[in-house]
Amino acid sequence: MEKQDTETAHDAANRTPGDAMSRSEETHSGREGTWIFRLSSVTKRFGGVVAVREVDFDLLEGEVHALVGENGAGKSTLMKMVDGVHTPDEGSLEVGREAVSFSSPREAEAAGIAMIPQELDLFPELSVAENLFVGRKRPRTRWGGIDWETMREEARRSLGSMGVGLDVNAPVKQLSTANQQIVAIARALLGEARAVIMDEPTASLTEREAEKLFEIIADLTAGGVGVVYISHRLEEVFRVADRITVMRDGSHVKTAPASDLDSDELVRLMVGREMKEQLFSRSRREAGDVALEACGLTRRGEFENVYLIVRRGEVVGLAGLIGAGRTELAQTVFGLRKVDAGEIRINGEGVKGLSPQRAMEKGVFYVPEERKSQGLISPFSISGNITLSILDRICRMGFVKRGRERETAEKFAGSLSIRGAGMDDPVSMLSGGNQQKVVLAKSLAREPSILLLDEPTRGVDVGAKSEIYRLINDLAEEGKAVLLISSELEEILSMSDRVLVMREGRMSGEFERDEATQEKVMAAAAGVKAGQAPGNEAEVREERE
Repeated sequence: MEKQDTETAHDAANRTPGDAMSRSEETHSGREGTWIFRLSSVTKRFGGVVAVREVDFDLLEGEVHALVGENGAGKSTLMKMVDGVHTPDEGSLEVGREAVSFSSPREAEAAGIAMIPQELDLFPELSVAENLFVGRKRPRTRWGGIDWETMREEARRSLGSMGVGLDVNAPVKQLSTANQQIVAIARALLGEARAVIMDEPTASLTEREAEKLFEIIADLTAGGVGVVYISHRLEEVFRVADRITVMRDGSHVKTAPASDLDSDELVRLMVGREMKEQLFSRSRREAGDVALEACGLTRRGEFENVYLIVRRGEVVGLAGLIGAGRTELAQTVFGLRKVDAGEIRINGEGVKGLSPQRAMEKGVFYVPEERKSQGLISPFSISGNITLSILDRICRMGFVKRGRERETAEKFAGSLSIRGAGMDDPVSMLSGGNQQKVVLAKSLAREPSILLLDEPTRGVDVGAKSEIYRLINDLAEEGKAVLLISSELEEILSMSDRVLVMREGRMSGEFERDEATQEKVMAAAAGVKAGQAPGNEAEVREERE
């Protein structure tokens, strides 16, 4: 097995001046070789599955060390051993050149290590200040009560250190995803973290919000904080990273300065094969009859007077900024939200009083963006989650036919390359990308004729993305009607036969495949003419969203 290279972050400090991370790179020159923590030959098993096998990894002061690999490669498991969630079965962890063994994230935090998971572990009903102090000793008055003013002041100071002025009294549920991410980082810094581990931090962020995050990372590293950056977005990895470590199938593949690698080489190291085409581009096909039609659909406060047509054998891409109403529209078509006005027609038949159960009976299935809260039941087994949509077909007298359940689950797990745990293991044991595949498998088990896919590749690695794109193409080839909602314009343009754009709850653009460009789609989403920069109004609106 190839061990880590010995180059340090200082060797990577030769990127273009003006990059967001240039301040971070400058700090490395005085800290070469000073590491915050180090994992040596660590191994972690879950039953008969080896999730991590003899891996070395370290983090230097003031650097961004990116950790990449396919879903199920062991990235999150490796970092959870640093964070105290898991204990290594073999190998060692050193922090500050002392051997340690954490039994909880609280112990790791006390040692200066904080992990911000992909699914933020904030309490939505609590205020920003209260979330920052969850699990920590709260300041007290001399009478023994909680000193709320001091707590709020410390919260303001922590947020202010990142150049952010959030209302510390506001409930977290009222914040945008980007600001929730900032609260999670502030919570880590309040504990004076020396190392911050970020797992897919931009998965739910807009481009503008991601830029703000990059600035915060630059400030952290300039102050000597080390950042572990786990991401599937390779352009971001090269934007922020000083060093990159690649994992595959639970093993360490390579560690090198970011400047020594390029995208093609990184993909080859991640998947173990050449992958020239990271995106699967569909060829144009003749669409069939209309399968799904929305006529003047309105839901007050979310979208208004929407007309939508999706034909058999067609992939219709739905683009727009966060808050444009795309998810709300898809959920209304699936019966999760009530229609205030307008009509939904499925295969030419108008339907009223639509519910998810009736929608599925009509051949419609919705794959949600939020897999954790809407797509999966975490304690259930993988096979139980896959077959959840077809209980009416595999049950007899109220009992599940276990043989039929396993046969169905194994069929779709094989076709979608779901890996990392056994069919009887809880779905929570899988990586985020493999969990996403389980959600897709659950939809396919229902054998729908109309699929509503809401961010189907969110948090999915480059290899799995290619598999999902081919799956979408095959579904269209079979005559399925597919509505694809995505925030990745390259994905929309590559996969769609037609592109629809929503802005502030209304359809603002429609483009045939041959005429759709990134510039036109973004202009329609922002409410400006192609080639024209958005005005202050659009910028303020995007910031608010």
